[in-house]
Order: sequence, then C-alpha cells, then structure tokens
Amino acid sequence: VQLQASGGGLVQAGGSLRLSCATSSRTSSNNAMSWFRRAPGKEREFVAGISWRGGDTDYAEFVKGRFTISRDNAKSTVYLQMDSLKPEDTAAYYCAVSLWPALRGVRSIASYRYWGQGTQVTVSS
Repeated sequence: VQLQASGGGLVQAGGSLRLSCATSSRTSSNNAMSWFRRAPGKEREFVAGISWRGGDTDYAEFVKGRFTISRDNAKSTVYLQMDSLKPEDTAAYYCAVSLWPALRGVRSIASYRYWGQGTQVTVSS
C-alpha cells in the first residue's frame, strides 16, 4: 500500500501550489481522504478532507477560502490546491486514507488507515 505525495516546493507569500497524492485504487477506493500538515515543533494538524465520492468536504478554519481539496477516482488521486499562501503555511503536508467513506471523524488522526510520506511546502515572506 503506497500513497505518493508530490507538488511541494518553495513559493513566495501570496503564491500558489497544487499538491497531488496518488494511491493504488485498492488503497483509496470507497474511502474518504484528507490532507494533514506538520510544522517544525508542532503537532500534525488536519487541513482538509473529502468524501469518497467527492460530494462532501471539510476544511480547517485557517485554510477556508484559500485551499481546495478535490479528487479524481479514475486516477486514484487526491489534490490540494493552495492559493494565497502564507509563511505560516510552511509545513510538511501528508495525505491519508480514512477508515470511512464519509467524513466521519475526519479531523482525527485515529480515523486514518494509510499515510503518505509527506511533501514539503515552504512559503517565504
């Protein structure tokens, strides 16, 4: 079981990045997926989640209106479009596959079965 996250990099404040997380169809089919992040010295925190059909989404307050999560089940890939980036968005971003198809317990780390390796996002001021 593998989740391959990509798309991170260095960007100036106000810029944009698009993260991708490719999974095997057996890994993510019928399961919600989410993005979390962990900044240096901080705990891993929920960023955004999407139900398995893509009809329901949830966002942390600090990214609402700036980030958009989406998925393409035909490609077994989930995306995180990040706009209006801020220096405080600097972190390693991780994708994860939920135990559930809907957004049940979406903000809890305990709800996730599989994790990607992380992709680094650095936003300069």
